[in-house]
Amino acid sequence: MHDSTTLLVEVGALLLLLGVLGRLSRRVGLSPIPLYLLAGLAFGHGGLLPLAASEEFFAVGAEIGVILLLVMLGLEYSANELVGNLRSAAPAGLIDGVLNALPGAIFALLLGWDWVAALVLGGITWVSSSGVIAKVLGDLGRLGNRETPVILSVLVIEDLAMALYLPLVTAVLAGTDLLGGGIALTVAVGTVLLVLVLAIRYGHLISSALSAKDPEALLLGVLGLTLFIAGLAAKLQVSAAVGAFLVGIALSGPVAHHATELLSPLRDLFAAVFFVFFGLVTDPRDIPPVLLPALALAVITMATKTLTGYLAARRVGIAEPGRWRAGLALVPRGEFSIVIAGLAVAAGSVEPRLAALATAYVLITVVTGPMLARLPDFPWFKRWLRNRAAAERREPVPIHD
Repeated sequence: MHDSTTLLVEVGALLLLLGVLGRLSRRVGLSPIPLYLLAGLAFGHGGLLPLAASEEFFAVGAEIGVILLLVMLGLEYSANELVGNLRSAAPAGLIDGVLNALPGAIFALLLGWDWVAALVLGGITWVSSSGVIAKVLGDLGRLGNRETPVILSVLVIEDLAMALYLPLVTAVLAGTDLLGGGIALTVAVGTVLLVLVLAIRYGHLISSALSAKDPEALLLGVLGLTLFIAGLAAKLQVSAAVGAFLVGIALSGPVAHHATELLSPLRDLFAAVFFVFFGLVTDPRDIPPVLLPALALAVITMATKTLTGYLAARRVGIAEPGRWRAGLALVPRGEFSIVIAGLAVAAGSVEPRLAALATAYVLITVVTGPMLARLPDFPWFKRWLRNRAAAERREPVPIHD
């Protein structure tokens, strides 16, 4: 057991360091996410100065961080907008699964792993990190962009798909029979549909029960409701992120506006904790042996994920710069990938190198993803897009004899 004073010292010192790193990153025009991850690596298992006393605090804080990131995303959109976007983005969701899950599964088979490991690695490469992407969009000021609903729709479809995938892969890893797996899948589907219907039909009642005039009561009410629904969703084998997102969708009007203002500082704090915790639980010594395979897999699936977002944005008429912003924003993988790898490790029946490969893979995409997301803002990239558009508009010169 560690005394409370050690906990306060460790947490205080690390948060102070994060404040310095966040300020430094913004001065040089970069997202602070890579620096937060590197700080976690430096002070986690196998790092320069392991911090043991505060690990449990950061574990809980990381869960809250993902939940707050998703509820804040949900507050940006109404239930009707969500349903419309899901309908229009369903084909993009199918393309997303094919382009990004299949490379992971094939890569596992090429490494000589069995089909269970292939199923797990396919899930790891499939789903983008809602938490990282939400933070990147906020940092870059793109929450109001035209392509953001497309990005959000792809993320929501992935999160809803995880509500079906996680019970399935859990049953496979545990060796559960077909009946047990079917029951788990049915419960997950039913829960998602129930929460979605309640959010659409009765969301206005939830908003009316929360007073926008009392900031303290509103903050406690929205935060408590979000954590409760997220925890309940997780208990029912549905993503806590989906539950939090649907709470944000259910709130509307002045309540949603004031809740966004009140929750923003908490989101920033716990989002930083989430990224640090990801680094804290990663042992840097496990990464070098699997670095080259992880790098190859990352390059392949970053390209396929960029293509996914590009095609999804083009399908709804987004202009060329927005297509690239959508594609590059979807690159990072994160919380779900780590959860899937954790399930496989806990089962103890899959390839032992899977956990290290997944960690290195996620770190590569999470570190490079926020940097790639800034590419469309660079002048040289904008010039390239203009030259490309001009070349496409230029009529071919006729050839005369």
